[in-house]
Amino acid sequence: MPPPARGPYDIAEAPSEVERLDLGSLQIPATADVEIRVQANNEGVVQQVVLVNGDNALQLGVFAAPRSEGIWDEVREEIRKSLFGEGVAAEETEGEYGVELRARVRTGDGLTDLRFIGIDGPRWMVRGVFQGPAATDPSQAGRLVEVLHGLVVDRGQEAKPVREPLPLRLPKDAADSVSAQQAAEPAPPEVAPPSNGAAPGGPAPRRRPSPRPR
Repeated sequence: MPPPARGPYDIAEAPSEVERLDLGSLQIPATADVEIRVQANNEGVVQQVVLVNGDNALQLGVFAAPRSEGIWDEVREEIRKSLFGEGVAAEETEGEYGVELRARVRTGDGLTDLRFIGIDGPRWMVRGVFQGPAATDPSQAGRLVEVLHGLVVDRGQEAKPVREPLPLRLPKDAADSVSAQQAAEPAPPEVAPPSNGAAPGGPAPRRRPSPRPR
């Protein structure tokens, strides 16, 4: 069976000889003009991953899913209900990876457009949240779409509850750098990580070392 034409790829089907930042369950291809912002704790456990390209940002999460079926349809409905409960209307649209969800929410910076996408894979789901012009016009996503097409998920064989975030960790040299920086600086305000595949997630972290792909 030929490999998929584009990613996110399962680790078993991923093209080789591609430079990627290895965060454990998620491997992010090195892409020109795309900054990888990672928020991690002192132990190097990654709590948030945001890709930035110009005025656009893409927050990424990866979650455990059942072997037999995808979970994006169910997760999308829960996101929609959660937003509705906060007085926010969300609209479903058709996108490159199937049905997406768009909404305009109020943040500390004013009204912000968000576009939620979900990609079901073998025993995993990748969820992305676009901000910026790409949230309302997918053709503006540019380099961020290139990263999506090259993402690799390493689900592992360990049994995990459905929707549990798959573990993400900084490479050791990057984790040591983060620990040293945090020891020298006051701790920044924490942004709560997504608790499951339905959580919309917080804003892009404003300050964090960006480890280089190895």
